[in-house]
Amino acid sequence: MKNNKDSMPFLDHLEELRWRLIKSIASVLIGAVVSFYFIDIIIEFLIKPTEGLRSSMDLQVLKVQGMFMIKWGIALLGGIIVSIPVLTYQLWKFIAPGLYIDEKKYIIPLIIFTFLSFISGLVFAYMIVIPFSLSFFTSVGLEGIDNNFSINYYFNFITWLMLGSGLIFELPVIVFILSVIGLLTPAFMRHYRRYAIVFILVISAFITPPDPVSLVLMSIPLLLLYEISIGVSWLVNRKKHT
Repeated sequence: MKNNKDSMPFLDHLEELRWRLIKSIASVLIGAVVSFYFIDIIIEFLIKPTEGLRSSMDLQVLKVQGMFMIKWGIALLGGIIVSIPVLTYQLWKFIAPGLYIDEKKYIIPLIIFTFLSFISGLVFAYMIVIPFSLSFFTSVGLEGIDNNFSINYYFNFITWLMLGSGLIFELPVIVFILSVIGLLTPAFMRHYRRYAIVFILVISAFITPPDPVSLVLMSIPLLLLYEISIGVSWLVNRKKHT
């Protein structure tokens, strides 16, 4: 049974969307302020993968405003990560009027699942992808040439990897949502597995930096996540049928 509320006029939809966006942006800004309070600790944490490399790696600030831009950029990213539960809730509440009543009970599992999936992607990138990539690229240098890197480039490199990995790990969440609203089934996903593999390679190449190491490291977990997503779709469809 669909929501019994009268159809909302177009202008009311726009007004609701505006307030959802305002609340989402406010949550990101609050998260950014909180992140900035701990920004030195966060930066030290993000620099830690450069320690213990076989070939030493030195970071340099090459712009006058370099550290200022880095701190605020990382704080903003931290705000986005911290506010993921709020962003998920606002998105779900916006589309909820168009869902069946029994589909709205998934909001709490969805918020938890979305946040944990993104954090899992960040942890995977931080613990595996970044150390392996840094170790590989710093080891292919030449004798007499020091590994001195711009700190802006370094943070662009690792944040892109971490955000890309976080987005990749949201695949089961996307499958969960599409299965809840009836657009995906396990049979459909199994049937188009070969096409999905090609799509996965394209997405991995787009998200990761232009190097084969990061591409391979991102593709492997995404292939595993696709298989996990089939299981997620099966569980959702099984619950709906019972």
